[in-house]
Amino acid sequence: MKLSKYFLSVFALLLIVSFSVLAQEKMTKEEWEAEMARLKTQKESLTTEVTTLNTDVNNLKATKVQSYDDCMNDLYTMVGATKSDVDNYRNAVNELDGKINRKEGPKADRQKDLNALKMNKISALPEFFDKVQNQMQRSLDSWVEEAQVKSYTVVKGDCLWRIAKKPEHYGNGFAWPVIYKANRDQIKNPNLIYPKQIFKIPNLTEEEKAKYDKLKMNYKPAPVQ
Repeated sequence: MKLSKYFLSVFALLLIVSFSVLAQEKMTKEEWEAEMARLKTQKESLTTEVTTLNTDVNNLKATKVQSYDDCMNDLYTMVGATKSDVDNYRNAVNELDGKINRKEGPKADRQKDLNALKMNKISALPEFFDKVQNQMQRSLDSWVEEAQVKSYTVVKGDCLWRIAKKPEHYGNGFAWPVIYKANRDQIKNPNLIYPKQIFKIPNLTEEEKAKYDKLKMNYKPAPVQ
């Protein structure tokens, strides 16, 4: 209805302007009749346009629009997942993204974790696709990992505990068995090591780090007698 009034107002304005121009130009009868015919055709065209627009408006009003939640549920169904599955996947993505950004190695383990996320059909959802398939992979590719194994030359007074406790190694004496296992070819007795021996100091896996950190945290020195 509002559209009809708008176009009629425009048409009326056109008529007024046209008559004003005609009056000034002193058109002949034939010219005036031709102008009236043109304006009549224009009116019919505008009327048809108004009818079409009103039809479109009514169709839009009658169209049932899905809610956001319904649309998302349809997407989840397409990848065979529930909202709970997607929530868990989102948490896994955020957790792995944090580990990659913090460079929590080994890098190879993080690549395996990312590959598992890529294989999940949920990764196809718009929320995750670019991040999982592209952004996180770029972060991994740019991650320059430190050497997996360092070397250390034993000096007088060293023991495996002290070597493991050094900040540049593990910062935790409880992790000495890792050095022992990596150098069994040189260490026959873990209590006997010698100056100038060169030991391999491998990086701790996350499981090893958690294990020895727990031992360190729970350690209570024997009371002094």
